[in-house]
Amino acid sequence: MEIKDKRVMILGGWGLVGMAICRQMLDEGPRELIILSLHEQDARDACAELKRTHKTDTLLTPFWGNVFVRDSMQSLSRVEILENEQYRNWLIEDTLEPLSESLLAGSHLFQTIDRFKPDIVVDCINSATAVAYQDVFTGYYNLKSELKKSKHDESCSTGLVSEVEKLLCTLYIPQLIRHVQILYEAMRRSKTRFYVKIGTSGTGGMGLNIPYTHSEEKPSRQLLSKSTVAGAHSLLLFLMARTPDAPITKEIKPTAAIAWKKIAHGPIRKGGKTVGLYDCPPENAFKLKGTIDIRQNGTPVKLGDQVLESVYVDTGENGIFSYGEFSAISSSGQMELVTPEEIAKNVVYEIKGGNTGHDIINALDNATMGPTYRAGLMRQAALSKMERLMQEHECDSVAFELLGPPRLSKLLFEAHLLKRVCGSMPNVLEVSADQLSKRVEALVGTDAQLRASVLSIGIPILLRDGVRLLRGPNMKIPPFRGEYEFEVNAEAVDNWAKDGWVDLRQKNMEAWQERIKLIRSEIQEIPEHDTSSRYDRDRYYWLDDDELNIGKIVGWLFANEEHGLRMKA
Repeated sequence: MEIKDKRVMILGGWGLVGMAICRQMLDEGPRELIILSLHEQDARDACAELKRTHKTDTLLTPFWGNVFVRDSMQSLSRVEILENEQYRNWLIEDTLEPLSESLLAGSHLFQTIDRFKPDIVVDCINSATAVAYQDVFTGYYNLKSELKKSKHDESCSTGLVSEVEKLLCTLYIPQLIRHVQILYEAMRRSKTRFYVKIGTSGTGGMGLNIPYTHSEEKPSRQLLSKSTVAGAHSLLLFLMARTPDAPITKEIKPTAAIAWKKIAHGPIRKGGKTVGLYDCPPENAFKLKGTIDIRQNGTPVKLGDQVLESVYVDTGENGIFSYGEFSAISSSGQMELVTPEEIAKNVVYEIKGGNTGHDIINALDNATMGPTYRAGLMRQAALSKMERLMQEHECDSVAFELLGPPRLSKLLFEAHLLKRVCGSMPNVLEVSADQLSKRVEALVGTDAQLRASVLSIGIPILLRDGVRLLRGPNMKIPPFRGEYEFEVNAEAVDNWAKDGWVDLRQKNMEAWQERIKLIRSEIQEIPEHDTSSRYDRDRYYWLDDDELNIGKIVGWLFANEEHGLRMKA
């Protein structure tokens, strides 16, 4: 698409790759460039730097905050969040509770996209690092320690609860899922047209033998967690790219060390803090006997306010490297290098409609196996064999609630009841909804085998009065989410009936009649003598069956009413 005069948002715009993309974008003349960073000063510095180096009419807008948390926590550090009970509980709720309108409205990411409504979003945030380096393994060791204490002293339960909550805050996959859910919903509602993710392999393109690690393990579990999250992220974006109302979705995934931002001499920083200098003269040497405490034991001597200073290369989000480290990591056969400018050119080229060959989503599309001609050809034979067996054994094969969701089973059984009492789609429209409701309830009351087939798989039957419920030992709806008892009210009953109860009420029969009318109007819109390949479902598709075909109807419902249409073959 054309970038000129568009509103472009760069997530992580202050970073190494983010700034390179900002510079490349300015050459295309966007109307506004929104540069989002974690910290306010970084976002403002990025805009100031671009204004200094580029003569442009583009409006440069700084914005900031943590896009992985709710707006009220966007300025807090992770330590501040984890050490505060209220913040921890908010984070747990926002990650593990079902997605809701209130949760969306509170999200800083959702509010940011909703505020600016960008045409294009380029996501340069190192999401895999942000999620995986929260380090669930350290959380496990802390929890293990508190568990050990609580076994010997029940008064230590407060620390145990705190560590459990912190571990819940560190679960990688739920955080990633929620992030992508919010991102998709925000862009869909804001009508964002293009989304590009700068991803990572997690290892700079190296394999399980990568020698650069975070601990004595090779490779470390923390590093493998980063790769795992990065891979999961790519698959979620692969799904987003297959969603009809999502923006065009691409991912560029560099598999080399990205460098560099600057080369300089000065103080060396870790975690934003300068490295203080300590010394341990030989006369203060620690004697190895008994035990050793890896925490500071008082032997090292701090050299006043002196800090470590040296020559370094700044690689942006990946930190700063010494001459020796940079030389080793970039040497032939190691991570080697890719420049941020090369990544930026590929991003802009892809947005403008070019094919760089580096889009992971497109690569997955081309490498995965989709539906095949052979399977499509054999499908009808499989259905015919099942129909013969159903006739031979005088049984109906409707739903087992193994595929899910419960709504699928509910719709299939409701369609089956209509088939039993009416036979065909036209007959469903020949009686009133009230009469239809009475007929299906009478059938449920007299056919014990049918009734048992529904109830035994966890699908209740709501009788036509809306008050009485037939149920088996288990109920799939309402779902278990920490509680077994639920308040019954009219709104809750309607929601449960929609999600997974066979609903015999008159208003549901009216809904079914409207669905049949829509299908019949779709049939009527197809030219009677059109035998071309234009229509997926031609007249023959619907009129081939004398009786109502429950699979065809529910498949149509999931594609249209549930907006579950497959986008790519």
